[in-house]
Amino acid sequence: MSEDLNIIQGTKEEQYQSLLPQMKGLLEGETDLIANLANVCAALKEQFNWLWIGFYLVKNDELVVGPFQGPVACTRIKKGRGVCGTSWAERKTIIVDDVEKFPGHIACSSLSKSEIVIPAFKDEEVVAVLDVDSTSLNNFDETDEKYLIEIIKLIDFN
Repeated sequence: MSEDLNIIQGTKEEQYQSLLPQMKGLLEGETDLIANLANVCAALKEQFNWLWIGFYLVKNDELVVGPFQGPVACTRIKKGRGVCGTSWAERKTIIVDDVEKFPGHIACSSLSKSEIVIPAFKDEEVVAVLDVDSTSLNNFDETDEKYLIEIIKLIDFN
């Protein structure tokens, strides 16, 4: 596939629907996990222009920052700590409309106002989380959750 994305305007749903087949093409045939995580982050950042998007990988009982796009990130996060650690511990997506109101929020950037974190599974174990931050309050919803889960399922975490 060409490395150029077709970035479209439109509703959030229309943007994801345009991006999803492009993501499939981008990942098809590539077996390197880091390369795929990096390209997923770049494509999502390019389409949606979020503040920060990246993966934290489970390593030795903590989350370690992986490929991302955006400002410098927190490097390590303990299980159950912050939005990412809580998503990992609870094995579920967490949508935070206002990060200031999330107990124990880890402020890697003061520009972050809302966040969505989605766990990625391999053999029913969480192996990573996808973390997305926005400079706007209430930026994420069930549409983001639905399509970001679909995108994560395209990634081979082997």
